[in-house]
This record gives sequence, C-alpha cells and structure tokens, in this order.
Amino acid sequence: MIKILIAEDHALVRSGIRALLEKAGDVLVVGEAANGQEVIELAEKLHPDIVLMDIMMPRMNGIQAAERLRELKVPARVLVLSMYSDESLIHQALQSGVKGYVLKTSVGDELLWAVRTVARGETYLSSQVSSIVVESAIHPHRANPTGDPLAMLSPREKEVLQLIAEEHTSSEIAGLLFISEKTVEKHRASLMDKLKVRNLAGLVRMAIKHGLVDRQG
Repeated sequence: MIKILIAEDHALVRSGIRALLEKAGDVLVVGEAANGQEVIELAEKLHPDIVLMDIMMPRMNGIQAAERLRELKVPARVLVLSMYSDESLIHQALQSGVKGYVLKTSVGDELLWAVRTVARGETYLSSQVSSIVVESAIHPHRANPTGDPLAMLSPREKEVLQLIAEEHTSSEIAGLLFISEKTVEKHRASLMDKLKVRNLAGLVRMAIKHGLVDRQG
C-alpha cells in the first residue's frame, strides 16, 4: 500500500484527488495539508511514502516545502501536481529534490501511474514537462538559471517574501515565523536591497513574477 499525504490549498481539489487515489486500491491517503507549513508537520508525523503537492500554496510554497523536507531528511518522495508548466518552476522543483511533476490538465490515470512510478523510486514527468526539460538540456543558454534573482535569497528570506506578497503585516509575519517584528523589518530591508526594489509593491511584483506566489491571486 502506497501511503500519500495530499498538499493542496483548495479543499474541493483535495477531495477530488483523494477520491481518485482511493479508488486505485493500492493507495492510502494518510493526511491532507492546506499549506506548506502543514506539509512539513504532517510529513514528519505521518511518515507518508509520497507527498503529492501543489506548488502554489500559502505560508510556504511547494518548492520551499520540498527543500525543507530534504533538509530535515524526511524520506517521503515529493510528486508535484501543478497547473503551471513554466520552465523556471520546473527547474526549481527538480533542483529542490522533487521526484515527479504532473500537470493538473492531465490527471486521472496518469496521476496514478506517476504515483506508482515515484513510489518505486523512479522519476516521472508529464510529457509536456519532459519536453521542456529536454529542450532546456539541448539549449542550456535558454534555461532559467541565470535570471532568477530569488536564487540569491535565503530560505527564511523567501518565506518572508511570500508572506509579504500574501499581504501579511510585519506583526503577523513575526507571529507566523516565531521571530520579532524587528527581525521581519531587517529581512524586508535585505529583500529590497537584494532584489533592487524600493517598496512593498516592488517586492510583491517580484514574488509573482518569479513564481513564489500564485499570479492569479
């Protein structure tokens, strides 16, 4: 039996995914998470074989959560289920240790196939995603890497930037991350300096442009 933790911030989507997986017979959904922070907590507690995770989630996005799981040496394999096929997001996901990347436009039998493939320790990419990876390997100069300013940020700075983009106040961010407001302000100043922007609106635009938060709001 393949134990799965579903991480998706939309309850209706989570329910649909759960129903699909549980019909398979060889899959057991052990938990559901609505944001990246819950993913970390539940993965450590429930010991799933696979974390099936959306990229765009509040608090901490899927890529950050995958990086954190790897840092904590949580053995669960991460399978991304996303509506986005942006080359930069795919590269970030794979670099964070993700073992599979499936597009929401092609769920169904393919999702079950991806789950079983990743559970065996192999990598699974949707055909469209695979084509993007191959194309960037053939033409490496076109690949994302050089132009992602978020790559220079620390994991904590990325967390703060995402929360700023989600319109949390400094006080709220301090409470969510268990740090002082003064520390939040230091992080904000550092973000503005590193990302070469002058105000909060500039930080929000950068977060959306580079896939840290959902551009559709």
